[in-house]
Amino acid sequence: MSTSRLPEVIKSAKSQLLAEWIRQQLASTGMRRDLIKDGELQAQANDFLNHFHTGAESGEYSNIKAAAWVPTLEMLNQLVRQRERMGFSPSETALFIFSLKEPLFAQLRVSLKGEPDQLINEMLNTSGVLDKLGLYTTEVFQSAREEVIRRQQEELLELSTPVVKMWDGIVALPLIGTLDSARTSVVMESLLQRIVETGSDIAIIDITGVPTVDTLVAQHLLKTVAAARLMGADCIISGIRPQIAQTMVHLAIDLSAVTTKATMAEALKVALQRTGHRVVKGEAK
Repeated sequence: MSTSRLPEVIKSAKSQLLAEWIRQQLASTGMRRDLIKDGELQAQANDFLNHFHTGAESGEYSNIKAAAWVPTLEMLNQLVRQRERMGFSPSETALFIFSLKEPLFAQLRVSLKGEPDQLINEMLNTSGVLDKLGLYTTEVFQSAREEVIRRQQEELLELSTPVVKMWDGIVALPLIGTLDSARTSVVMESLLQRIVETGSDIAIIDITGVPTVDTLVAQHLLKTVAAARLMGADCIISGIRPQIAQTMVHLAIDLSAVTTKATMAEALKVALQRTGHRVVKGEAK
């Protein structure tokens, strides 16, 4: 059974401890009072202190992943993600934990006066577990930020692959930027969905905005063409610049089964002919 006196100290001096902790947070230069109200901070601090007391009662200070600390970690996870959305920085968020050290040390010194060995032991345990919890908030903050960035990248990916209806039975997909495996999946999904929606027989894939074409990019293009054919649509690849043509020849990339054109205009002309349309020049007025 644990001989730690920390839970006893927290319970007996909770009011003073909570008041001093909040005072120090509000006085800190890293405190964003423009982002959080005093009442909300009070509620969060009280909630954390209750969970912290429960965790400390276990006497398990070396492993915050132990069962006794799970409620504390869950509370911090929610708090960190909320503060990340509110605009707090990682250091401003971690301050919530680290600012508890001084008030706790002060109460320990008062309660354990005349017991220097016990005081040192309790301060080491307290410092260690608060450090671990502070680092945990940084990890959660980083994870939350990465999730936001990942969602934004997915949204940008979808926006960067617009499928345009050029004519009855003809759609076009202008590609801009690097074509990798993740983007190929989005390109396929967008193109196939649009083919079904419009009942198109021909899809023009324009790679004018693709900076380089290597073997991998060519494979992604061929996969997209094959997927479109399974949906009953033929594909034309436009935007084959001289440099890209030379690269393809050098890499022995075989696109002989696919119609290729130098420009979107030429590809559209071929597509119109295949769908039974004829482009003629009108008389100038």
